[in-house]
Amino acid sequence: MQLRYVFSELVQGLRRNLSMHIAVVLTLFVSLTLVGMGVLLNQQAQRAADQWGNQLQITVYLCRNGDNVPSCASEVTDAQKQAISKVIQDDPNVDSFYLESKAEAFAKVKQLYGSERFTGPDAVITQDDMAESFWITLKDPHQAEVVKEAVVGLDGVSRVQDLRNVVGPILSFIDYMKYGAGLVAIFLGIAALLLVANTIRLAAFARRREIAIMRLVGASTLYIALPFLLEAVVTAVVGVALATAALAAFMRFGVVGKLAKSLDFILWIGWSQFWWAVLVVAILGPVLTLVPTLLLTRKYLKV
Repeated sequence: MQLRYVFSELVQGLRRNLSMHIAVVLTLFVSLTLVGMGVLLNQQAQRAADQWGNQLQITVYLCRNGDNVPSCASEVTDAQKQAISKVIQDDPNVDSFYLESKAEAFAKVKQLYGSERFTGPDAVITQDDMAESFWITLKDPHQAEVVKEAVVGLDGVSRVQDLRNVVGPILSFIDYMKYGAGLVAIFLGIAALLLVANTIRLAAFARRREIAIMRLVGASTLYIALPFLLEAVVTAVVGVALATAALAAFMRFGVVGKLAKSLDFILWIGWSQFWWAVLVVAILGPVLTLVPTLLLTRKYLKV
């Protein structure tokens, strides 16, 4: 009988304040979608940095067997690697650097592109086909040419990769989108909190007589607040579901269906990154509704 009463109050509460609940759901939908987009963009920026390096990095690839480069008579030797490392270390424009081994480079390729194509007898490339490389982080990106001139032509150096002119605008655009989505999501999150507070206040006012009677007969705090908590859960579930659908549509028709085909030189995020964004949204949605509900029921219900 008590559970029947609770669910009856839930249905009546949703029906009584339908317009307010719709407003909360729509606000949650937009804010959670923007949060999910921010998570996806952050992961895209990380994948771009893993693929090409960040805006302060250049990469010095060392010689492999068969490289058609004058400075590559054979595969780079330990002595040549030490000499190259000494030149980089002594350069005042270098902030830090590290040597990436063949195994590390091969592991990165498998992580970025999937391991299926790089295992078995029909593997596209193997670990032995990879080149060792120095990843150099600059103190000032404008001094990149000075650092490149210092290492180009050294024995054991195959080529120097500097994709900052390509990577820079891409990462900057992603950052602008990410921070813009996050800023708007914060404002909409505040709006959702205010809407939840107003919904609780109106619902408590509409049920003030029932609440007073329940207090007189000794109803517990949880029992009185439970319909309000269930309303918050319902709005959170609907908002999360709509945001998940919007993110799935963005991935299916935007990233996988369009960007990954038209800009195939960029390593785009996949469905594993999508599910991580959904997890963040699924946690944040109930937090935005249940936490203020728990705090405000004590004020408006006076239980």
